[in-house]
This record gives sequence, C-alpha cells and structure tokens, in this order.
Amino acid sequence: MAESPWKSSTDRRNEREEKRIAVLRTAAQAFNEVGYYNTSLDDIARRLNVTKPTIYYYIKNKEEILFECVRIGLERLDSASNDVIGHGGSAYEELVAVMTAYVGVVTMDFGMCVIRVGEEPLTEESRRTLRALKRRIDLKFRNLIERGVAEGSITACDPKIAAFTLSGALSWIARWYQPDGALDADAVAQHSIELLLNGLRPR
Repeated sequence: MAESPWKSSTDRRNEREEKRIAVLRTAAQAFNEVGYYNTSLDDIARRLNVTKPTIYYYIKNKEEILFECVRIGLERLDSASNDVIGHGGSAYEELVAVMTAYVGVVTMDFGMCVIRVGEEPLTEESRRTLRALKRRIDLKFRNLIERGVAEGSITACDPKIAAFTLSGALSWIARWYQPDGALDADAVAQHSIELLLNGLRPR
C-alpha cells in the first residue's frame, strides 16, 4: 500500500507544537537580549522570518508568550530537580545535584527568561499561577536542607533563609551569564556551588 501524502492528525499536532515552541524560544531569546517591553511581535516574526499573522496562529498575544516562556522555564527547573532527587546519597549530595541542574536550566533560553524578565509584566492571575510553581521549587531546596541538617550532612541553619540564599545566588547567574563567554554553564555551576557551600575562607 502506498504511503499517504497527507499527514496524520498526530503528526500535524506535533508539527504545530514544534513550531509553537520555536516561536516561544525565539521570543525568550529576544526578551533576554533586549527586554520584554522593547520586543514587539513584529520583532519576533522578523527573527523567525515569518509574518506577524503567522505568530497569531500559535499564540494570542505578547503577554501569553511571556507567560508560556516563564511557565516552561519554571517547569523545567521543577523537572530537573525531580530528576536528581531520591537517587541515593546524602541530602547534601542531592542538594549539590539539584543546584547543578538549576544552573543548567537558568543558563538556557526559557530558564533565563524566568530570571531576566519574570512574571511582573503579567496579570495577577498569571502571576499567582507562576508563583505556585516557584513555591514548589523553593520547597525542594528547603526539604533537602532540613533533611541534611537532621542527618548531619548539612550544618545547622535556618532552612528557609538558606534556601532563599542558594536559589537567589544561583538565579542571579542568569543575569550575567554569556553562552559565548570564557566559562561554560557546567564550569559556572561548579565554581558557584563550591563558593556557596564552602565559602572563601581557607580550609
């Protein structure tokens, strides 16, 4: 039987989703480079070499683009932490793994958009949705720190303050990191985590 020249509905959905993600990734790159307010839908269309009406086929407006970019970034942070938690070792070792995964995400397009742009330009309803995702990620840091203190692999500390300090410092990497810089994301993660967990004092 000859192969049908028409794509299946599944293939069409997959193709549409791939193109939608391409629109979002291109938008995230533009937001990261020149800012949300300095980026128009025309700018995004030009970067993709398509027309503005084509953009509207995949997304309603610029605010929805930002919401989706930040949502994807946060979900990737959450997923990356899930991938490394619960695979054995001490809470300290798992914390290092989560921190490394965190840097990996915030140095990529969508994760960088979470930090460089964030949810502030969005409606209150959209911000609430995204903040709920942020709380899930913060809770993972806190739980690991609490577990580490209890088992003795992490020094006694306030888990809330420690979690905010670690995630805040790692998030800031997204503001200065340059993919074409002297250090790649892995090296930046290694150096940053070493400093955060061991400090500058000679040992």
